[in-house]
This record gives sequence, structure tokens and C-alpha cells, in this order.
Amino acid sequence: TIQLLFLPKILKMADKQAFFDHITEGYTTKGDSITLGAAMLDGETLTNAYVKVPLKTLNRHGLIAGATGTGKTKTLQVLAENLSDKGIPVLLMDMKGDLSGIAQPSPGHPKIDERHAQIGLPFEAKGFPVEILTLSEQNGVRLRATVSEFGPVLISRILDLSEAQSGVMSILFKYCDDNKLPLLDLKDLKKILQYASDEGKDEIEKAYGRISPATSGAILRKIVELEQQGGDLFFGEKSFDTDDLLRIDENGRGYINIVRLTDIQDRPKLFSTFMLCLLAEIYATFPEQGDSGRPELVIFIDEAHLIFKEASDALLDQIESIVKLIRSKGVGLYFVTQNPTDVPDAVLSQLGLKIQHALRAFTAKDRKAIKLTAENYPLSDYYKTDEVLTSLGIGEALVSALNEKGIPTPLAATMLRAPMSRMDILEDEELKDLLEGSKLIKEYNEEIDRDSAYEMLNKKIETANLKEAKEKAEKEKAEAQRSTTRRTTSRRRGKSTLEKVITSPTVIRSVLGILSKMLK
Repeated sequence: TIQLLFLPKILKMADKQAFFDHITEGYTTKGDSITLGAAMLDGETLTNAYVKVPLKTLNRHGLIAGATGTGKTKTLQVLAENLSDKGIPVLLMDMKGDLSGIAQPSPGHPKIDERHAQIGLPFEAKGFPVEILTLSEQNGVRLRATVSEFGPVLISRILDLSEAQSGVMSILFKYCDDNKLPLLDLKDLKKILQYASDEGKDEIEKAYGRISPATSGAILRKIVELEQQGGDLFFGEKSFDTDDLLRIDENGRGYINIVRLTDIQDRPKLFSTFMLCLLAEIYATFPEQGDSGRPELVIFIDEAHLIFKEASDALLDQIESIVKLIRSKGVGLYFVTQNPTDVPDAVLSQLGLKIQHALRAFTAKDRKAIKLTAENYPLSDYYKTDEVLTSLGIGEALVSALNEKGIPTPLAATMLRAPMSRMDILEDEELKDLLEGSKLIKEYNEEIDRDSAYEMLNKKIETANLKEAKEKAEKEKAEAQRSTTRRTTSRRRGKSTLEKVITSPTVIRSVLGILSKMLK
């Protein structure tokens, strides 16, 4: 009877031990790794049942998802800190403005100590090397790129141009290349469009073919739309060198580059333009890495749905292609969003690491979405995935990664470790000190407005206008001179005829005869 009373407890302990062994075996790595936390079973954290992600597979991309307030940003922070500690640079898209605190150590808290005691990890508070970047006029290192660097294909996809309009864009780029007209900003692009429809119409038509004014007008309207979303701030010089994202500090830690995007949440076109440019530039310039054992750079895209929101099919195709190919360059992409359905299926299928925080089921649609999300995870003998998804607490998540052989690890409900840095923003003085110590601000924040297509075409038009005006003036002067000569000649000819009449002998004899008679 006594044995029967203890049997459930014995079975439960055996179950816990089997689960512990299952997790330990599934997350054992030969190479270096990052520890996310400890696995949980039936709501209880199993101390030392570490859930780890091998550095080798971190270029296989990933997803951090979950409802608002479930701890996605803190998970992003934990990953970024640990990557930096391993000497791997990081690029973060900070949509909410709450990641700058990574530069300062955590003040600590009894609840953090309690959490780490459950996990079986000592807690260490520390700050990390941070560089603040910006797309707009906020304080930070200015990120810019020239129109020429994009090229006609990417520009056409960003503007969602038709096939005919894309052809015109290629002609304009070709004309500028042939005539050494730099296309640096949107001002240049608008100017060449206007020139092709007006002063340079005959010249361009003769060499490259006719450009319809209606087509030029349609392209111009789309450029103006991008300009209104802040594209004029992004396009220009000095172009940002992506190699500056790969810096390591004097202690061997990778820089965490934070792009402040708090003021462009309502401008998805600018954000998707920036991301496409960045990924394309990285893919074009980074060397092939092969199987290097660790990523060269990891990029976290917070509020990832903004990349795909209002993006054209052509733009989505381009992003999907780069996501598939950029892994070979040693770059990992991590999308942070509320719902996995925010990310296209073609991108989701490329993701190796999935960290799913709690989802909330308020409607029938929510429940359906949760069931679909559960099907994206490996089957488990220990969890009913759809039920776990709605019962996870703050700072807890379902984790599925790839082991060093590229095989999915066991599904683990995980108590995640706390960030080592401050879970808040920097104070104004702290931010000021950080910016003043930046070497990149001095390099990239100088405004450069050298002669480009806009100025050169204006000079060309001005020269042509002056030449035309001069020719017109000379023509008018010559015409005036010819007119004066004709009038003078005409007057001379009239006087000569009169003189001939008056001085003719007949007239004189007649006059003298009349006078003679009168005198008699």
C-alpha cells in the first residue's frame, strides 16, 4: 500500500529524469555555443537542463515571435549580448527605442538572481560595446547609400515599376554612365527624368530610343512618394561601408550596432528600402565563408512585418532570394515579430532557430493561428504544443534550434536567462557620452554635396540655353542689319529715280520754254 502511494511520485521523477536526459543529449555541442536558459516540464524549471544554440548554426537564420509583453525584446538582447561576448558583431533594428541600454550593465534584481538560480547559471552584470546608427536626423552615425550603388534593377523593384518603366530606368542609368553623370541622390534621379523628357529628349532618343513622357511622369510620381517617406535622407553621400559593422573592441567583443528607427515606423517603404540595400550590399561585398563554424555578423530585425508590409511582389522576391543566399557569407538574419504569419512562408522555411513566446487566444482566428504555429515545431512526447503556447509566462519560450549536424533539436519550453545589460534606455547624458566617443560619427556625419547629375545637367542646360540665346541674338542682329540695309538701299533707289526725272533734258527744256513764254 505504501509503495502504491509513492508510485505516482516515483513515475514523475523518472519522467523528469528521462526528460532531463532527452534535453541534455539533444542540446550537447562539440563546438562553442550560447546558453539560452533551462528546459521546463509541467511548469517546473529543470536546473542545469541547458538549452543551447551552437555558434556553427547561427547563420541559418531565426525567428523570435510572441504576443506583446511576453519578452521578445529581452530575448533579442540576450542573444546580442552573448554573440558580442563571443566576438561576433551584431546589428539591431531598434523600432521602439528601448535597446540602447545594452551599453550599460544591469543594476541587478532579486528576481533575476532567483531566475538564474532556477536555471543553474551565475548572473553577471556588464555593458557591451555599442554604436548608435540612424537613418534619419536623429543623433547617431548616418546611414546613407547612393542611387548608383542600388543600380537600375533594385531601384525599379523598390519603386515597383512595370517592365516598360524598368526599361526606361535602365536607359537613364546607361545614359548617366556613358556621360559620367554620378547618380547620388533622388534629386539626381528626378533631374535626369526631367531632362530626358525635355531638353535632352532628342539626344537620348537618338542614342537610346524614345522615352514616353507618360512613362517618365509615372516614374517621377513614384520617386516623389519614396521621397515623402524620407528617402531623400537615406540616398546620398557619404555611403556607409558595411565593413564598419564588423568591428571588434579592444577586449575581443563584437560591436553591437543599434539602428534607431523610432521615427520611421509609419514609413515602411523607407525601412524596406534600407533593409534591401543593406542585405544586397552585404551579399555583394562580404567574402564567401563556407562552413566557418561561426557567423561573421548577425542581424536582428525588430518589427519584421514592416519589411514585408506594402512590399511589392518583386521586392519580396528580391528579399527572399537574398535571405536564401546570404547565409553563405556568414550572415545570420533573425526576424522579431508578434506572429510567425507576419513573415512570408518562403522566408520562414529558411529559419533554423525558432524562439516562440506566448501567444494569446482571444478569438477563433487567434486559436486557428496558434494551431498553425504549433505545426511548425517538432513533435514532442512531453508537450501539447498548442496548449503550451498559450500558457507560457513572461521570459519563457518554446525553443527549437539546429544542432551541429543541421538536425532539429528537441522542442523545449525554456526559462530564458536575463540580459546582462540594462533592460532600459540610456539617459541623455549617457547617450551624449556614447556619441561623443564614436569614431564613425566623425567619418559619416559630414554632409557632402559634390557635383552630380543634378548640377551637371543644370550646367549643361544652362550652357545650351546660353548658346541658344547667343545664337538667337546673333540671328536677330543679323536680321536687323539686313533689314536696315534693305531700307537704306530702297531709299537710295527712290531718290535716284526722282533726280532722273527732274534732271532729264526733256523736263528742263519744257520748264525753260514755259518760263520763256511767261517772260515775254
